[in-house]
Amino acid sequence: MRTTEDAEGFDGEASNTSMISGASSPYQPTTEPVLSRNVLGGIRCDMEYLKSYFGILKVVEVVLSLIGFICIETIMMCSPCGGVYFFEFVSCSCFVVTGVLLLIFCLNLHTKVPHVNWSLTDLVNTAASTFFFFLSSLVLACINHNTGAEIAAVIFGFLVTGVYGVNSFLAVRRWRRGNGCQGAAQTSEYMRARTASRGEMEARPELA
Repeated sequence: MRTTEDAEGFDGEASNTSMISGASSPYQPTTEPVLSRNVLGGIRCDMEYLKSYFGILKVVEVVLSLIGFICIETIMMCSPCGGVYFFEFVSCSCFVVTGVLLLIFCLNLHTKVPHVNWSLTDLVNTAASTFFFFLSSLVLACINHNTGAEIAAVIFGFLVTGVYGVNSFLAVRRWRRGNGCQGAAQTSEYMRARTASRGEMEARPELA
């Protein structure tokens, strides 16, 4: 029969064995807290952007595009209807695209996708909206039936064209300023690398 001392010795060996195996096991328990990833945690309304020139221009563009779209939608009969349909498409498209960009910048969603050049994206949108709104307003001004809805749509079309034009001018300046800073940073890094390489060559003349 196994005595009490033998049993105690066996339990001690088993305890030591388990401690050694636990210490050598790659799967160790941890006391560090596991932080859950909250993707929507950084979303907030950026009031500073809404108070800036770009934010105010975006809001005005969305409102004027919506008003122009509502005016053109009140036209019940037209012949020909090419100018009406063209203005309707442009006003609706600009309202949707500019509204989406306004939400992205206002809620800081652009920081979640840093690999996209948002300054260039905004520039392309404003430049394209300026061109197509001017073209559609000009076509509607030349081909219309002098109804109140058509005249109002033309007026709001040219107004939003001017707002988009100002936004395009500011967007070009911001994009050039960003590219200039990026180019200066790349030039500085290149000169620093050349200086470090030249210093290494002077320290080790046998490599020359």
